[in-house]
Amino acid sequence: MAFALTTALTATVLLVEAAAQDGLDAWDIARAVLILVTTAWLAWGAALALVGLPGRRQPPGTVELLAPVPKTVVLIPIYNEDPTATFARVAAMHRSSIAAGLTLDIAVLSDTQDMDAAEQERIAFARLTAQTAGGGRLFYRRRTDNQGRKAGNIEDFIRKSGGAYEFAVILDADSLMEGDTLRILIARMQADPSLGLLQTLPQIIGAHSFFGRSMQFSSGFYSPVFTRGLARLQGATGPFWGHNAIVRVRAFAASCAMPELSGAPPFGGHILSHDYVEAALLARAGWTVQVDETIGGSYEGGPENIISYAKRDRRWCQGNLQHIRLLFAPGLKGWSRFVFLQGIFAYLVSVLWAAFLIASVLATMMAHEPDYFPQPHQLFPVFPSDRTKQITALAVGIGGLLIVPKLSVLIGAIFSDRVAGFGGALKATKSVVSEILLSSLLAPLMLMYQTRAVAQVFARRDGGWPASSRAEGAIVLASALRDGAWIAMTGAISLIAVALLAPKLSLWLLPVCLPMLCAPFLIAWTSRPLTHTLFTVPQECRPPAIVAAYEAQLADWSADQDPSRESDSHLNVTA
Repeated sequence: MAFALTTALTATVLLVEAAAQDGLDAWDIARAVLILVTTAWLAWGAALALVGLPGRRQPPGTVELLAPVPKTVVLIPIYNEDPTATFARVAAMHRSSIAAGLTLDIAVLSDTQDMDAAEQERIAFARLTAQTAGGGRLFYRRRTDNQGRKAGNIEDFIRKSGGAYEFAVILDADSLMEGDTLRILIARMQADPSLGLLQTLPQIIGAHSFFGRSMQFSSGFYSPVFTRGLARLQGATGPFWGHNAIVRVRAFAASCAMPELSGAPPFGGHILSHDYVEAALLARAGWTVQVDETIGGSYEGGPENIISYAKRDRRWCQGNLQHIRLLFAPGLKGWSRFVFLQGIFAYLVSVLWAAFLIASVLATMMAHEPDYFPQPHQLFPVFPSDRTKQITALAVGIGGLLIVPKLSVLIGAIFSDRVAGFGGALKATKSVVSEILLSSLLAPLMLMYQTRAVAQVFARRDGGWPASSRAEGAIVLASALRDGAWIAMTGAISLIAVALLAPKLSLWLLPVCLPMLCAPFLIAWTSRPLTHTLFTVPQECRPPAIVAAYEAQLADWSADQDPSRESDSHLNVTA
């Protein structure tokens, strides 16, 4: 961590030193502040990797369930989801839990408001209970008023039916969890009475597109190391990511009631990023919140294209910026406040990067420095000037914060033989290099989407809680042009403006502006299917039993074009 933070400070000092050669002015100070904040943000991400690298954490010793086994319910909140896929997952998890020797309930909590979609859910649930003999253990209920969104959906169940259970496993509609994993979670909670929440690290599965498979690879290859670093830093004040976690119902009920923020959305109303807040409230009440990346058998779906990711990210942006109002809430742990701050800057940093680029253009215009940024023929002079050395060092330092942690994870994986599950050292190296190149190309697009999201929130535009799109196909170029034309236009205008106003900066802005110009093509290209020759993950080499069971069930039900309608008498409805 010290190394990463030192890099951030060094980047700032280099910029100030370069500017000071001709005297500091207001623009130099502004750029120094901006580069300090933005590189500090990058340093935080690098620090997680560096802290997580030393010594692969071993899973805790085997914890056996003790009789009587605590009553546990699996909660699956849904909102306008594909009912066939949703209930196929329930069927797979129900059978897997029985095979693991568990007797637990699974409750699907619907917030679907469309009556036709709700009817399809009821039909799918009736088919589930008929084919799995799950009567009495499988439940479905639909709220007619989706007050509080997902958090309100779970709170409604906890208030009305939570007293019947000691533990609740909270999943998303696209989550899958092995029965053996559920058993481990229950046993860990049973063994530690102070544990209020235990978060697993879900792995993305089922990706097909270039974009989706890149995220799937990152989830499996980098995330365990970053999460291990996070666990080491946060300790007992760990994270909650809203799903694929187990909670102690009594602690959750007593600590995590989610009030509405005063005023209108986006800064008021329901708290969209409720999971961070719930983790903070549990910690405030004295409960331990932990994340354990060594617990396997926990899976989720992921977005298959940039547009789907940006839509989901827009909701997260609004939810995280709402945390500005919670930074000084009474009684919170210091680490919880830092988590809020970190989540806020996860989106503000895009605006600050854009501000740094603008400030650099304006500073160059005001300085009228003909050699501040090197011309193409000056990029590799035999005897580079001190100024060129400083600017190059600044670029290398920032790039290092982005690339070195990933390469460090790769080296650690090679030495620990963790690369075996990713196709071996050579294939894993190709995947890491490809992911770095792809993320570098897409970074300007993400900057634009996040900057727009922040601007919309501060303009008081409520993004709401749109339904997730979990089965998107490839985006055709015509659609990509509609979705990405504004980014391409912004890139073109930026290049023209810089060429006219500060031509010495044109070369340095090409890595930002060229991907923006190509935004529609990148959106369409990265949504296309990708073969398994790149971004291989362990789940493809050896498919988990729960995933195979789900896919088989989904294929079976999808083939049935006219499922028989079961009467409502087959339905179990929670209180």
